[in-house]
Amino acid sequence: MKAIAYALMVRDDQVLLQLRQGTGFMDGYWSAAAAGHVEPGESAAAAAVREASEELGVLIEPTDLRLLTVSARHQNHDGSAKTYEDHFFVARNWSGTPVIREPQRAAELRFWDREATFNDSPARIDSTGSARRQ
Repeated sequence: MKAIAYALMVRDDQVLLQLRQGTGFMDGYWSAAAAGHVEPGESAAAAAVREASEELGVLIEPTDLRLLTVSARHQNHDGSAKTYEDHFFVARNWSGTPVIREPQRAAELRFWDREATFNDSPARIDSTGSARRQ
């Protein structure tokens, strides 16, 4: 089972999301602005801190992360079934201004209101941390 860490960066009632592109997975969807695989020997919290630094250029202190939930998902990708353990963290404090540091993987970065809409239809963050039109 592969572990994935998500850092949901929250400011007031807004969450920072990135528009995915060029990855071959969930491209064209809004997703947690910082997320990635947990490396061998690394904790999920440490992975969330590392991904925020690598992808957004911000520093989140481990003590500023709050575990929101851990969930398992099964996915058939490239013809093979895989199981993932998703670790969602909320961060309300960080140092630096978030910017796209991997432009080949993210087309846009934006804070969205909790009640965000896409083309006048409600959007929700799904179990993979991605906002989808409903």
